[in-house]
Amino acid sequence: MNVALYFGSFNPVHNGHLIIANFLLQSENIDELWFVVSPQNPFKNEKQLLNANHRLNLLKIALEGETRLKASNIEFNLPKPSYTIETLFYLNEKYPDYTFSILLGSDGFSNIEKWKSAKLLIENYFFWVYERSGYEILEKKNCNYKILEAPQLLISSTLIRSMIAENKSIRYFVPDSVWDEIQFQNYYK
Repeated sequence: MNVALYFGSFNPVHNGHLIIANFLLQSENIDELWFVVSPQNPFKNEKQLLNANHRLNLLKIALEGETRLKASNIEFNLPKPSYTIETLFYLNEKYPDYTFSILLGSDGFSNIEKWKSAKLLIENYFFWVYERSGYEILEKKNCNYKILEAPQLLISSTLIRSMIAENKSIRYFVPDSVWDEIQFQNYYK
């Protein structure tokens, strides 16, 4: 089975994430895409993160009814902070017959050499790269990747959190079911 892994904080998940994931599934030979919720990203401030279980729940709500898009808590039981290479070692051991690739934005791809065990990642995994505003996709030699001609939306989880804090509506930025849950639980206030 070909599985693309979309690592992130998803703080919260938004329609931009979902559009990119769906685009990859529709345009490439991918059987499933797993959203891997990172409880603690080494490049992000943990204090700004909603509890990992709450973020996972919002993701599950967003993916209700989907058969090829999955929410994964695989990193919840791994050492913190979460490192992609360690998660991949674990997944390869747990699912030896699966082929894993990585979906990421041009912002992450631009600094992939700074990731833990970057050489191992670059030598052993395929990367699907979508453009993020302000981050030019630079050629990476000795790296197997494809640039996706995916639609760009200038939405971010940071923008959404800021709008919520200012009591502004985020309708159409996130699925209605996610917005309902954020309001009901009073998240990001």
